[in-house]
Amino acid sequence: MRRRDVHNLVLIGDTHVGCSLGLLDKAGAILDEGNVVRPSKLQRVVWSWWEEFWRDAVPEMTSGEPFAVVHMGDSIDGVHHGSTHQWTHSITHQIRHAEQILRPVIARCEGRFYMIRGTEAHVGPSSCFDEELAKAIGALPNREGQHARYELWKTLGPRLVHCAHHIGIAGSQAYESSAPMRELAESMIEAAKWGTQYPDVIVRGHRHRCLQIAVPTCRVQAQILCVPGWQLRTPFTFRVAGGRVSQPQFGGAVIRWSATHRELFVRTWVRSLTREEAE
Repeated sequence: MRRRDVHNLVLIGDTHVGCSLGLLDKAGAILDEGNVVRPSKLQRVVWSWWEEFWRDAVPEMTSGEPFAVVHMGDSIDGVHHGSTHQWTHSITHQIRHAEQILRPVIARCEGRFYMIRGTEAHVGPSSCFDEELAKAIGALPNREGQHARYELWKTLGPRLVHCAHHIGIAGSQAYESSAPMRELAESMIEAAKWGTQYPDVIVRGHRHRCLQIAVPTCRVQAQILCVPGWQLRTPFTFRVAGGRVSQPQFGGAVIRWSATHRELFVRTWVRSLTREEAE
């Protein structure tokens, strides 16, 4: 089956492999010297959701049909901001474990896998670590030969999807929709200026929170989707009002073109931890 024939797009991102709060295989990771890094109790919970997402959610949301996968960036955590919460500061080890986690995903989508470049603080200058990982696992390259790309324009049937990593982050949930609405408006204005098709669905990562906004238009409904991540709360989240009082979100999404209904359907799958009990 050709890439253009696939009518399902599975979206994941912000796995932050290498962080002691990021995605870690339940079997752990083996370092060069033979040391084994074991997942914490909460990491085991997150890993169970990762397995549930691929085992149950994706087949159900895609109706068992073939699909492509887009990783929205920040595949590894890197070494950033003087932080010490990584289980290794070796980029080689982080990439190696991310490769171990993602290879089964490559098999599930039969190689229809795209990688978006994430934040330089995590994945290096020009997102070179995302590129290194993407090349190693055989992510589909763009016309310039980049296996990890800054953006992806993807057709599903006659509809258009635009994927990129970055988007503004709100410190308050009262303004959580502000940056996505600006992104949607900017895309429409830019398309109107140059007479091009605006994307039917805009997809962004970076926030580690799920948000979906749909706006009616004269043609079809325009949507923007922010995809959740796979990282527990780091020390940096406690600097932000919204991060201090909210629990992290984990999961992904599927965009599906229905030839029967002549419509794009966007479905999300999100899990969250329960609040810590009072002492």
